[in-house]
Amino acid sequence: MHVPSYPIFLSLEEQHILIAGFGRVGMRKLAMLLPCRPGHVHIVDPFPPSAEGKRLLERARQEHVSCSFSQRNPHDADLDGMNLVFLAGSDHELNAHLASLCRERHILCNCADNPSLGSFHVPAVARTPSLAAALSTERASPALARRWKEELCAFLEPKEAMAQLMGDLRPLILAQNLPSDQNAKLFRALAASGLEQALASNDTGKAGHILVSLLPPSLHERALALVDSTGPGQPESHNQDA
Repeated sequence: MHVPSYPIFLSLEEQHILIAGFGRVGMRKLAMLLPCRPGHVHIVDPFPPSAEGKRLLERARQEHVSCSFSQRNPHDADLDGMNLVFLAGSDHELNAHLASLCRERHILCNCADNPSLGSFHVPAVARTPSLAAALSTERASPALARRWKEELCAFLEPKEAMAQLMGDLRPLILAQNLPSDQNAKLFRALAASGLEQALASNDTGKAGHILVSLLPPSLHERALALVDSTGPGQPESHNQDA
């Protein structure tokens, strides 16, 4: 019987992460972690970083992400204090051993060379500044996930302006201290209106008219200013072990 995975988006702030292996797979893991601003990333590999690896480590420094590198084989003690572990090395026996220790210590673990040994896998991700969509085939076909992820990118791009605007409007609406049922009704009305289509087509006049018709008068000026500043977001995509 197939048991489905539980989809979840994790906040990595203040989380300590281990990447064991800094080849192609390990570098891909670090590249995807950096925008999430983890508390600290420790990388262990018996070989020095490649030119691409050095660029990633420099990028981490420039983006103020705490990151360290140890040139040696991974040790059991590397798991101490870790919240998340990526096993990305080529030593299958060592990966299996570390994955077993992660299970014993209840540490979330991703094992690249044998996903069944880990406790989670990483989906294909399409992302804009305000949106993220993850797609997984439950490891049945990562190639299909990568292909469909490009369709997700195309799906998200015209919706970015709406997500951005709603993210800006939400705290302003909540600050009006309206009853919760009125807030819910207003958010549903905004979502069901033609606002998304107006923003996607850059019709700021129509978008402004919709907002004025739905929002309290005290928010009209702020809302119209937000419409003028809202723009499309360029989607990004990441391939993982989906």
